[in-house]
Amino acid sequence: MQSFKRTDRIAELIREEISLILRSDVKDPRLGMLSVTRVKITPDLRHAHIYISPFKKEEVVETLNCLNHARGFIQRRLGDRIKLRYTPIIEFHEDDSIKYGAHIMELLENLKKHKTDVEDESDS
Repeated sequence: MQSFKRTDRIAELIREEISLILRSDVKDPRLGMLSVTRVKITPDLRHAHIYISPFKKEEVVETLNCLNHARGFIQRRLGDRIKLRYTPIIEFHEDDSIKYGAHIMELLENLKKHKTDVEDESDS
């Protein structure tokens, strides 16, 4: 059985709470639909890096600006919801893992196509 570190459990808790806060408490009309994809927290639990993915990719900059503007409010709400000695200082970042995954898939397809082309040339 795999044991999880405390920081992993707290990061998951923060991800869930931030998602709820963004859905129910933040009333900024500029904030569109988004997903909190992951949270990385420092070992001392003082800083949390929140990775978000807006559904409309063209709204990434505006969404990050809006979240950074509301960061103090979100952090205060987070402190009310979770009981830690220190409420982590939060920072919002774009999650580019989907973009990275698409790039890897494209590379694999190109490699597969190149391999097929090389095999066809050797057969002739």
